[in-house]
Amino acid sequence: MNFSEPKLSNHRLYALGGFLLAILFAYGSVLYDTQITNGSYYLEQSVRTITNTETVEASRGILTDRNGQVIVSNRQTYALTFDASLLDNGDDENAAILRLIQLCRSRGQSWNDNLPLTAQAPYTYTVDDVGTTQRSRFLKYLQSLNLISTNLSTSDISNTLLNQIVTPDTLLAAMRDEFKIPASWSDADARAVLGVQYELAVRKLINTNAYVFAEDVDTTLISLIKDGDYLGVKVSTSSVREYNTTAAAHIIGSVGRINEEEYAQLKSQGYAMDDWLGKSGVESAFESYLRGTDGTRVVSTNAEGKITSELYTTAPQPGNTVALTLDLNLQKAVENALGKTVQQMDEEDGNTTRGAGAAVIQVGTGEVLALASYPTFNLATYNQDYNILSQDPANPLFNRATQGTYAPGSTFKPCTAVAALEEGKVTVSEKIDDTGCWYYPGASTGDHAYCWKRSGHGWLNITQAITNSCNYFFAEMGYRLGLDALNQYASNFGLGSHTGIEIGDATGSLAQEDPGQDLAPWAAFGQANYLFTPLQLANYIATLVDGGEHYDAHLLKNVKSYDNSSVVYAENSKPSNSFTISDSTLNAVKEGMHDLTTTGALSSYFKSCVVDAGAKTGTAQVTADTKNNGVFVCFAPYDDPQVALAIVIEKGGSGSALASTAVEILNAYFSQDEIGSVIIGENQLLQ
Repeated sequence: MNFSEPKLSNHRLYALGGFLLAILFAYGSVLYDTQITNGSYYLEQSVRTITNTETVEASRGILTDRNGQVIVSNRQTYALTFDASLLDNGDDENAAILRLIQLCRSRGQSWNDNLPLTAQAPYTYTVDDVGTTQRSRFLKYLQSLNLISTNLSTSDISNTLLNQIVTPDTLLAAMRDEFKIPASWSDADARAVLGVQYELAVRKLINTNAYVFAEDVDTTLISLIKDGDYLGVKVSTSSVREYNTTAAAHIIGSVGRINEEEYAQLKSQGYAMDDWLGKSGVESAFESYLRGTDGTRVVSTNAEGKITSELYTTAPQPGNTVALTLDLNLQKAVENALGKTVQQMDEEDGNTTRGAGAAVIQVGTGEVLALASYPTFNLATYNQDYNILSQDPANPLFNRATQGTYAPGSTFKPCTAVAALEEGKVTVSEKIDDTGCWYYPGASTGDHAYCWKRSGHGWLNITQAITNSCNYFFAEMGYRLGLDALNQYASNFGLGSHTGIEIGDATGSLAQEDPGQDLAPWAAFGQANYLFTPLQLANYIATLVDGGEHYDAHLLKNVKSYDNSSVVYAENSKPSNSFTISDSTLNAVKEGMHDLTTTGALSSYFKSCVVDAGAKTGTAQVTADTKNNGVFVCFAPYDDPQVALAIVIEKGGSGSALASTAVEILNAYFSQDEIGSVIIGENQLLQ
């Protein structure tokens, strides 16, 4: 029996094939439209959705001393940025902010809140305690709320004026209404959230970038934020300055976020609002070397916001390594010696507002080996301590070594001696009889100058007059010279003008007299209206013992690329001016200063000095009712001067009281193991 298999009809096969072809055509059409016709559009949309371009902050350059010891480096850290655009439409912005604040409170983490209003009730304005930039931002914000006149300027704003126009409670009520803070929230929570909302609002007003909520955040807090899915928060890496020493705070200076005025000047150089910027000291002076070049990174995320890939389109380039002329070991020794001396004086007389400054200059280069100001501060806690430091009556933020101006007292006598000898007003062998009181020639009464030794020194030549610090002798030299000649030589030594140091300094002042006056006899021994900085005094002595070769004082030794592959800058010191000091003049003056330390009044102090030195003391009266300032200058070694030193201690008494401090500093410098201290050779590259 035969069976035959059923056969499908042709029309059913045709129908099935047509259906499949239709599906394939539909898929093909969609693919063609997606990839060919509108491919670029969909690609752009895809990139917009899953990628984000970020700026990668470049680390700041490292600071070292002349021997390669690291003074300031960087530490990798995390920062939190709050960005409301990261929230979905249904998310409560205030609740997200409060949740983040509560986490930070529990971890003891501070956050950036620049609303000039106290954080706790009773609320008061703090406008008087903030800088110009914060005042300006606050004024713009108040004007945006129509709470204050648009005619007011930043300089008009004060705590008193604001209280008259809009009280703190009125402002907080307006802000609670503006940002829709729930009425059930406590004042403390509302104030904390309003501080963040103020930061966000201000940035919209000034068209700046995202608000950095917190900086230098630890990894534990970062983990809690990521695990807790905190809305609106973005974690980024950054770096902060790491201070490897507590010394040289006044020299190093501070860094901070760029303000509006600075941004207006620097935006053409590629700075962004809220970039880090050197604010003072060498951080500011060498900003162009220390600033790195930011990079760019493209970050891809999935639908859940998890990072799927990172691509650096431009790698960040760290700043250069800047070597200062400072000898860090010497800097520490100078600060310690200065601090110890001042503290001993404070214990003796109970004066706790006394300050001091000291400078050590390398002869023949103008390199600043040490520059100390007392009292000082710790840069690592500068921001936290600022309010206390700024209100301290001892003024620790003031750099007395470069900005403090003091009468030189008898330390000016070597300058007078050089002027008198070089101008032919006296010879090295001429002797003058000091009777104890010098009288102005031709004056009937009144015009006279006492020698500190009222009985007089008897017959002295110019070398002996320096050793004995004879006012009588130098009053006669001043009379013979006149004030114009004295001022000319003082100017040749760099006194009364900027030293050239990169961090800036006070000019001080040369003596001036009214028509018909003759102050030269008193100016000649430092008792007119001369005012000089410790740095100027040190450079004056360096110029003197170098035979009239005057170099600008400076702190920059060399600059190398961050990877030490090239030298960006290398010092090549040349005199900024020169004037003639004959050998006979130089020897006579140096000998007088040398005799003071070997057979004169300072011999007992300098017996313990490891090197032969020359010195001159000075005592400068401030007022009749206050203790005199102590001034001291010296150089060493005597036969081949390498360094010049100047010390000023406010209300420090006679200059001889500073001699032991000077010996301690000289011993610290000349006792160093030169081989062991050198880490990086001068102008050499690290391999």
